[in-house]
Amino acid sequence: MPIDTLYTYQSLLSEFVGKKMGNGLIQKLLRWYLVNHVKALFAGAFMKQDITPIPPNIAMPSDSQIQSAVEIVSRAKKPLILLGSQATLPPVAASDVKKSLESLGIPCYLGGMSRGLLGRKSDIHMRQQRRQAVNEADVVVLAGTVCDFRLNYGRILNKKSKIIAVNRNPELLYLNYPTFWSPALAIEGDVATFVVKLCDRLKGYNCSQDWLETLRQRDAEKEKKNMEMAEQPTNQHINPIKMLYKLEECLDDNSILVADGGDFVGTAAYVLRPRGPLSWLDPGPFGTLGVGGGFALGAKLCRPDAEVWIIYGDGSSAYSIAEFDTCYRHNAPVLAIIGNDAGWSQIRREQVPLLGSSVACDLLFSDYHTIANGYGGVGFRIDSTNEDQATTLIKKAQAAAKNGKPAVLNVLIGRTKFREGSISV
Repeated sequence: MPIDTLYTYQSLLSEFVGKKMGNGLIQKLLRWYLVNHVKALFAGAFMKQDITPIPPNIAMPSDSQIQSAVEIVSRAKKPLILLGSQATLPPVAASDVKKSLESLGIPCYLGGMSRGLLGRKSDIHMRQQRRQAVNEADVVVLAGTVCDFRLNYGRILNKKSKIIAVNRNPELLYLNYPTFWSPALAIEGDVATFVVKLCDRLKGYNCSQDWLETLRQRDAEKEKKNMEMAEQPTNQHINPIKMLYKLEECLDDNSILVADGGDFVGTAAYVLRPRGPLSWLDPGPFGTLGVGGGFALGAKLCRPDAEVWIIYGDGSSAYSIAEFDTCYRHNAPVLAIIGNDAGWSQIRREQVPLLGSSVACDLLFSDYHTIANGYGGVGFRIDSTNEDQATTLIKKAQAAAKNGKPAVLNVLIGRTKFREGSISV
């Protein structure tokens, strides 16, 4: 839109044409051109327009599609549900989706903004060893989950399994089909509506306890290994896994987590447990950095009683840490933890072995916490010299936020092998 239309028609006409123009032919032609140019800019601007909000056109699963899904799932011995962000969208409340899944009792893996849908600790929420579970399942429901790089483009799906795919977007519904996978049932429609109706019609279905117990045991074993890795020394500073476990124990039950980073956020996704539905916001599958400040500000203004945390990488923090000024001025005291390892680690992890150079990946152990102080908030630095005070400093930051001051924890961390093999995007 031309910037000229930010002004009124009359003021712009006066500015363009002016009050003094000669009566010669050239001046008259110029005036005629300028007047018509302004009229063209405002063409249709004064006509009455229908400003009624356009209702969303959301496809809904049909009864026959739901029934087909019921027949497939009811015969399953090792069913699995993979939920994506679409499971949290209206018109169905996320809390209703949660109740339906709990009543059904089929093990679930949560991805994207569906993290937290089942609460902090749920008997049916599996967090670890997803690839192995998907490979062993005889029925997999892709409830908003897409066969992109996160599922190795569909390659990890067992060709002997029956796949039920549900998605509002037909392109995402069939992404990488039939090259790497093929659904037994594909439904273009609202994911949450499908889940609620499926669970309602499967009342009386009992998922195999042996299957559930197998997955739970694997979860516990992997969690134990993660905690052991958290205690391993790093090349310098603090083990990031250990720091995140400390934060996990301090998070308020009414907290919202905003993910904005690469390697540190990827680690946090395995350690931190969102407390409930709609309590995890992230940049989406392409890792679009810079959303942290805006997402957190919006979340705090919508839910002022919630404890809002931004999980930053040190590189990504630079995109939006200036919003702490906005947060302070508008009485929206958010908190941030910055995993400061002086680099773009998610990129460096693959770039160095491939190219033998960390060019453009190296940063400094900068004093990011001082930025918070400058914007009216408070900042704390945590490193190997005061690691034993980490929990105390987390609680001090939480107390500051409750008293109206945004707070930043600048945590200097070392490197681990926790995310070796992860895709760098």
